Amino acid sequence: MKRRGFFFILGLSLLISGPFSLSQAVVDRIVAIVNQEIITLSEVEKMAAPLQEEIRTGDRLERRERMNEICRKVLEKMIEEKLIDQEVKRAGIKVTSKELDGAIEEIKRKNTATQEELEKALARGGLTFETFKKEIERQLLRSKLINVSVKIESNVEEKELREFYQKNINRYRTPEPYRPAHILFKVSKEATPEEIREINKKGQKILDRIKSGEDFGEMALLYSEDISNKDRGDLGYFKKGELFPAFEKEALRLNVGEVSGIIRTDLGFHIIKLLDRKGREALPFGEMKQTVQADYYEMEFNKAFRQFIDTLKGKYVIEIKL
Repeated sequence: MKRRGFFFILGLSLLISGPFSLSQAVVDRIVAIVNQEIITLSEVEKMAAPLQEEIRTGDRLERRERMNEICRKVLEKMIEEKLIDQEVKRAGIKVTSKELDGAIEEIKRKNTATQEELEKALARGGLTFETFKKEIERQLLRSKLINVSVKIESNVEEKELREFYQKNINRYRTPEPYRPAHILFKVSKEATPEEIREINKKGQKILDRIKSGEDFGEMALLYSEDISNKDRGDLGYFKKGELFPAFEKEALRLNVGEVSGIIRTDLGFHIIKLLDRKGREALPFGEMKQTVQADYYEMEFNKAFRQFIDTLKGKYVIEIKL
């Protein structure tokens, strides 16, 4: 069974995102040593930077703690990659020029890009083609090691698949339409911290009035800065994945008729009310069998992969200083 290139996808996306420092004023320091190879704080910050969009809300202390948690997870991933790279060298695994060229051609094909277009895209991210090529080679080496080291049973009986299907039935339900309403208080990209605090206070006052019994629809009609205000904030029905992640997460957390707290998105601050939520029907096993089988194999592969990583951690000396 062909394995998935987990590290290829992660490493390439982080590489293309380009260099970034969350805190250039911080003196660089060693945060981990993996069998005498070091990982520095600046390397961790660079890799963690694309994930910073996840921590836009909350006070300063909360955001810092969440960023620290992200850095710890990124460091753990970097340690695992170091372990794999060292095991690649120990095992003497190689990538041929034909394999490397083929992988790059496949990337160009999937992105419908010419060589010139690829090099221009890399240059915009501060990368040379040679740097990109070396990273692709590194990812191919990692994938080769994983393919030969992580083994799972490729034949599974239908009984096991059906049991997996029943245990994970929520994965195989039809999309769940939900109908949110909101009151929007817009925040411009040029807003100062003081202006943002004032807008947040305004939203809190309206939320307090709603909690005190005033009608949500009336408040939306009077105060929402979205065109849905004429419909008393009603946005209509949506399926998962169609709205801002933070907005959607909060809307789906609510019970029908319940009102949220203040939620922040790129548009500004929202107060959300869930107006309706339709039921989700489970799709039949026969219709979903191939998907269930792929999910089952992925679960088994992930378990085997974690065991492989744990084995590597037992073979090498790791010191963490973060």
